[in-house]
Amino acid sequence: MPRVAKEMTAIEVKRLGHPSGQGTNKTFAVGGVSGLLIQVTPNDAKTWLLRTTVGTKRREFGLGGYPEVGLASAKERARELKEKIRKGVDPSEERKARKSELLAAQRRGLTFEEAVDGCLAAKLDQYKNLKHRQQWRNTLYKYAVPELGKMLVQDISVQDVLRVLQPIWMEKTETANRLRGRIEAVLTWATVSGHRSGDNPATWSGNLKELLPAPSRIAKEKHQPALQIEDVERWLRGVRSMDGIGRYALEFTLLTATRSQEVRGARWNEINLRKGVWTIPAERMKKEREHRIPLSDSALELLRNVPKFEGVELVFPAPKGGEISDMTLSAAMKRLHNTDLNETGIGFYDRVLHRPAVPHGLRSTFRDWVAERTGFPGEMAEIALAHKVSNTVEAAYRRGDMIEKRRTMMQAWADFANGLKKDENVVELRTTF
Repeated sequence: MPRVAKEMTAIEVKRLGHPSGQGTNKTFAVGGVSGLLIQVTPNDAKTWLLRTTVGTKRREFGLGGYPEVGLASAKERARELKEKIRKGVDPSEERKARKSELLAAQRRGLTFEEAVDGCLAAKLDQYKNLKHRQQWRNTLYKYAVPELGKMLVQDISVQDVLRVLQPIWMEKTETANRLRGRIEAVLTWATVSGHRSGDNPATWSGNLKELLPAPSRIAKEKHQPALQIEDVERWLRGVRSMDGIGRYALEFTLLTATRSQEVRGARWNEINLRKGVWTIPAERMKKEREHRIPLSDSALELLRNVPKFEGVELVFPAPKGGEISDMTLSAAMKRLHNTDLNETGIGFYDRVLHRPAVPHGLRSTFRDWVAERTGFPGEMAEIALAHKVSNTVEAAYRRGDMIEKRRTMMQAWADFANGLKKDENVVELRTTF
């Protein structure tokens, strides 16, 4: 029968030292739990060991150092290990598995804010338009990062995403919907990069669709106040009576039916005065596709008369350099409205919204004129506005973008704006497409 070690007391463990103070480490049986030992180094440092059999192999397990682990705790740990072994668990393999899980968790342990930075670094290069890149970053950092930034990506749930979206879903639906897509993209990047697993909590179909009202039901298209068709000629006369570079930009916006941001960024190297074409590069277009605009006689005359500045590429530069701001055009149009209101008592109001017209609404005026006062195909007007059109129309029109046929339409629009074509003398395009 094996000899049973005498059980040490806590005081005896405390006083225990290395026999010689040199040489190798010495071990002493503690008693109370078979195989429990205390190991003492030559400088009297002490650690707990458990020697026992696992299966057919003799193993030694460290239980911690003394005095961090006291006698009672060492005995408890030893008993727990022996109980696991009795149940068929190998503590060494269990420790390896836990360590592997810990390492995997650490690799996955990426916060949402870190994931945003990683995703943006990977994706933003595909967006050549600086404005789009800034919108991506700004919306995520304004709305998502304050709520989710410190959370680990693997811990983010549907409810967490809802906390971000719900406060703005009804009031800023378009922004919220874009934000949802960007959160989804960040979490998809995190999944593919190995930092999370499972379903993406920011997906719409079969997920958030069941918890939030559809954007199409709550976010009716917000129309910009437009100039009424019958006010176009009077408005243009008012614009031409104004001073400053903004008046040229406003007139050019009307004549070309383009977005104000495209006009404000117009450069001389984009314009071919001889051919009468303004080519806006893809990176400056909302749809990121090159857009050619046939210039009417009035538009060409404006470009020949607009002040030019040596070394300045912008067609409509701000007085202090750089692009004129959107507010500059809006303010000029507001002054024009107030002046007309004071002089005629009419002003320039949107017929439906009953609000003063704004620069972006000039595009709507052009579209209404095409639909209500001409026989030009609506699809051709959509191409002129650089809108996305149906697949059938894409196939029929996009290959050549109908620039010469659109030239006829844009000239008719300029003639109408200048009072040269009245309602009874509508220009019609009778062509079989």
